[in-house]
This record gives sequence, structure tokens and C-alpha cells, in this order.
Amino acid sequence: MSRQALSRRAAVAVVLAAAALVPALSHAQARLKVAAIYTVPFEQQWVSRVHKALKAAEARGEIEYKASENVGNADYERVMREYATGGNQLIVGESFAVEAAARKVAKDFPKVSFLMGSSGKPQAPNFSVFDNYIQEPAYLTGMIAGGMTKTNRIGMVGGFPIPEVNRLMQAFMAGAREVNPKVEFTVTFINSWFDPPKAKEAAFAMVDKGADILYAERFGVSDAAKEKGKLAIGNVINTQDKYPDTVVASALWNMEPTIDLAIRTVRDGKFKAEDYGPYSMMQHKGSELAPLGTFEKKVPADLVARVQARQKDILAGKFTVKVDDSQPKSTAK
Repeated sequence: MSRQALSRRAAVAVVLAAAALVPALSHAQARLKVAAIYTVPFEQQWVSRVHKALKAAEARGEIEYKASENVGNADYERVMREYATGGNQLIVGESFAVEAAARKVAKDFPKVSFLMGSSGKPQAPNFSVFDNYIQEPAYLTGMIAGGMTKTNRIGMVGGFPIPEVNRLMQAFMAGAREVNPKVEFTVTFINSWFDPPKAKEAAFAMVDKGADILYAERFGVSDAAKEKGKLAIGNVINTQDKYPDTVVASALWNMEPTIDLAIRTVRDGKFKAEDYGPYSMMQHKGSELAPLGTFEKKVPADLVARVQARQKDILAGKFTVKVDDSQPKSTAK
């Protein structure tokens, strides 16, 4: 083969190789730049669900994802501004304790989209809110707990008495009362989002007062239940694999519907200030009752049937779980 023919073939090969790279480059350029800011570790229940959904979008190649954990309230605004000036198109976080600061940052960066966990309302044009509206499966887990307790005493340990916690506890209590009007509750808030030892001690005190089922809104409660030979109800995530003889059921939060919608609207240039809370509800597959798993044969069949019937009514729109954001109170004497 002549030197000229070889040169032509080499040139063609270069062109073909470059052409093959174009789709990959275009795909990379199309990825949305997303950042998240969390005040607690990635493994904390609430944050873990948001982080999981964003990591899934990253794995699909839809976004470039950066995240900061354990950001103190005093540093939250600074980190938000750093991400906003760093070219991120969507910033996700939790503004519960820093509402004023977070909303100010959003005003200063009108071209950046913000999706923040919040008890407040959306703020035009670019500050959307979400929350874990999983009161429906929480109600179902309450039914299970009400039917499983032998002492008619249930202990409940929460982080802070804010709407997102209160509504889940209230729904759980209402579900328990549906199947067992005699049930009584001991309610404690540890005033921390992540303090397993403190939650554990609070749960021990409840067991000492006769509680045989514990509602684990915080990490540490299931450990106490396991050590004392009692049962626990999970919240937000399913930890039954770690506590196979302790965690009966859990109300699961799936953030994928919320995160995927936000990514899509930002990419399409249609993001606006709105409440994403409803996308955490069962009809959008944003929440669900975890499989009974190791307790499938331990929960009475008639109780399972009642729970399944109630779940069917919820999904069909025939039964609405009341959203009660008021602080739950102890009823046990």
C-alpha cells in the first residue's frame, strides 16, 4: 500500500474516532450540575433518602453531583453561595433551621433552581420546597403496632417537634387507635437529628414504663428495642435487615419521584417555585409500607388483612390520612 493511501486511511480513522466521541461529549455536556447540602451525615435517615435518589440520577449519567454533609447552621448560607457561584444549576438541601438565610440566597441567584426541605411555602421564582409526606404508610405501621402490642403501651422517640415529624407521629398514633382504642403512648423528643445514644436512652425509659413496641423516628431506638427484647417500627428507611427480630414494619420514603421531577423540569427550563411535597405520597410511589419480611408469619393474618384493605383504600382515594402537624402528646399515665 502506498504512503499516500496509508495517510488517507489514517486521516479517515482519526475522523471516525472523533465522530465516535461526539455523542459521549454531548452526553457529558448535557448532564445537569447538581449540589446538595446536608446538616447531618449521609447515613442519617432523612438525608440518606435524598442522597440515594441523587446518586441514582448520577449513576444514570443524568447529573454531575456534589454534596456536603455535616454542614452547621452557621455555615449553611456560605456553602449555598459557594455552590450557587460554582455553576450548579440545581441545589438541594434542608432549610428547616435556616429558612431566612436559604431564601435570601435564592433571591440573590434567580437563575439557579433550589429544591429545599422546608416547612414553609415556595418562594417565587426559584425556591421550591419538599418534605417527607409519608403519613400514609406511617398510619399503616401504626395499625400494625396497635394490633401487635400486648401491654397497650407504645413508646415514641422523635427528633424535634416540627411539622415533618409531628405529622408522621400523629398518623402512626391514629392508625394504632383504629385497631386498638385502648393503646396509650409515651412521646419524647431528643432535640437532635442525629444522636443515637440519646434516642436509645429515651427508649429504655419507655420500656421501663411498660412499652413493648417502640416507634423509631430516630436512630438508636431500634437498638434499645433489640437489647430489651421489644419490637420496633421503622421510619423513612427499612432497617429490618439489621434488626430481623425487632423491626416489624417500616414506613419508607422514596425521594426518586421528587428528585427526578426536579431534574427534568430544570433540564427543560420549566423549573418554578412549587410544593413538591405531594410527590412523597403513596399515589406517586414516593412512599410505601415496607414488606413484613421476617415478620410475615408473625403478624396475625387478620391484622394483615385489615392493613392491606386500608392501604387499598388509600391508593384508591377512598381513605385520606389526616395531615396533623400539631405536636403529639403522651397519653400514658
